[in-house]
Amino acid sequence: MMKKYLFLLLLLPVSLTAQVKSRNLLGTRYSWPDFRSSLIPRDQWKPFPSSPEAWQAALTDSLKSALILRAETAARRGFPSLPASLTLEYVRVANRSRYEEVSFNKRHDLLDIAIAEAIEGKGRFLDYILDGIWSICEESYWGVPAHIGTQKAGSGLPDVEERTVDLFAAETAAVLALTDYLVGPQLEKISPLVRRRIYVETDQRIFKPIQVPNRYGYLSKKSKVNNWNPWIMSNWLTAGLLLEKDEERRAQMAYAAMNGLDLYLNGLGDDGGTDEGPMYWFAAGGCAFDALETLQSATNGKVDIFSEPLVKNMASYVYKMHIAGPYFVDFADADPVMKPDGLLLFRYGQKVKDDTLTRFGAWAFGQFGIPRAINSFMRQRQLWNLLTVKPVKESTLPPFREVEDAWFPDVQVMTARSAKGLYLATHGGHNDESHNHNDVGDFILYANGRPVIIDAGRGTYTANTFSKRRYQLWFTRSQFHNLPIVNGFGQKEGRKYEAQNVSYKRTPLASSLSMNIAKAFADSAGLVTWNRVVTLDRKAEAVLVDDAYELKDKPGSLQQVFLTVDEIEHLLPGKITFRGEGHEPVHLHYDHKNWSVREELVPLDTQDDQAFHYGWNNKPIRRIILEQTRPSAKGKAGWKFSW
Repeated sequence: MMKKYLFLLLLLPVSLTAQVKSRNLLGTRYSWPDFRSSLIPRDQWKPFPSSPEAWQAALTDSLKSALILRAETAARRGFPSLPASLTLEYVRVANRSRYEEVSFNKRHDLLDIAIAEAIEGKGRFLDYILDGIWSICEESYWGVPAHIGTQKAGSGLPDVEERTVDLFAAETAAVLALTDYLVGPQLEKISPLVRRRIYVETDQRIFKPIQVPNRYGYLSKKSKVNNWNPWIMSNWLTAGLLLEKDEERRAQMAYAAMNGLDLYLNGLGDDGGTDEGPMYWFAAGGCAFDALETLQSATNGKVDIFSEPLVKNMASYVYKMHIAGPYFVDFADADPVMKPDGLLLFRYGQKVKDDTLTRFGAWAFGQFGIPRAINSFMRQRQLWNLLTVKPVKESTLPPFREVEDAWFPDVQVMTARSAKGLYLATHGGHNDESHNHNDVGDFILYANGRPVIIDAGRGTYTANTFSKRRYQLWFTRSQFHNLPIVNGFGQKEGRKYEAQNVSYKRTPLASSLSMNIAKAFADSAGLVTWNRVVTLDRKAEAVLVDDAYELKDKPGSLQQVFLTVDEIEHLLPGKITFRGEGHEPVHLHYDHKNWSVREELVPLDTQDDQAFHYGWNNKPIRRIILEQTRPSAKGKAGWKFSW
């Protein structure tokens, strides 16, 4: 049996890219014999309450009532099927949301109902739970249509003879495993075949197919992996530890998943930053925490790397990217508005002894409560969250204070804020990042915690999003970021299109990032150099964007784009005023003798665009285009934003 997992247990990387660092924090520290001896047997491991009395003692009265009510509502909805025609919508009309809504809600509802039964213990929810388990086990595919394309048959209907493990197949396994943990003995009384079915389906769909060597990119030993790795590893850990009765095989899977997580940690820079942004941090760094929390619990604290600097830095990333209220830095595929999971952050802060993160978690819980109630992914996290409500409410912590400056050299992201309310974020990087947009040198500006100059963020995920058509979508193109357009050309996608000579500087009076972004553009743009310096000047209370460029020839056109959701006024030459809800007017000063100004609305009328209505509160996105009236092959441009 052990040989089946060797491909995961032996994780010394070979021919790594420069982005991967062979730390192997878990695999190096914990040998197989040590891990095996430290793992708590399945029948003794009790990560969550295992009786109604224990659940009731752990939860507040209001939370118990809310969870029971939620389950009653879920039970009335039932568990609809996922027909083939709905599966095919992804390839027929590029829509993935209608299938996902049905699939995700089934799993959300099943766990909601199982939690309520575990709390109440009256048996009134058991038939609903039975129906939910049976419905999910009858599905041909536990993932989503967007991921069927990894099978040899390609996108369309799933090939039931080729089981593959995507994010949501792994999520499904964890849902069923947690349901088994919560109400398994009661299900056994209905029929011993129910729990057996859970195990058989999970074994066939997850435990066996995940061991196929070299099958999954998220287990690559040669290149950097993204959020898929910790997201799947955390769910695999949960399902294996809770369901597998063979203790040797259970330990082997857990050890393999633990070593698999090393692949994600190896791909991070020492700063702990992620190129996937704060929204995906909860599926990346947050899932890494889920896995580490599970490992610590399942070994009675013997597997514990929370004191590692990398793990601490990974934790601090999320509050360093917080702007104000629900707003976070939203480069690449991110949403500008997010309700952070304060309960997760509170626990993470305690584990790594980061008081700022703990206070940030308490603040976020006070502001936003339990995110989407229990109706969320990372279901093991949701159970830990329920058990964290009381400790957070009973805690007495100083208020959270926003971080003034942050710099992540690996992903080349800078953030800075002024005393009077200006907030700047900018970055270098390259155009082959995870969830990449062609946006090297982009920046955003907020005032009094509200958006002024924006990165639009991500659209609605459809069949176009991760296809060959990705860079036909307006929001992935540099022409719709706060960047220059040279001879009509924007930036190109690919690893070689990157910032060069990136340099961060901070003094008490200013924070700045300088870079040459010429190599982010295709050769057809004709650039030799484009040196950009983005500065928050605290003394002047201004954000300065200074460009110095050289082209091979005199350009046919030279433009600079700014995106905003504010109302704008352009009454005086050389001055554009941004007026928005919740912030004082901000003025853009420019050289009106050399630049003309026009404005256009970004159309938001396709299914790819629907997310922007939510992200920007149904405000129109305006694209301001400044065009040089006398373009030359060499020159400078300066843009000053101030109160």
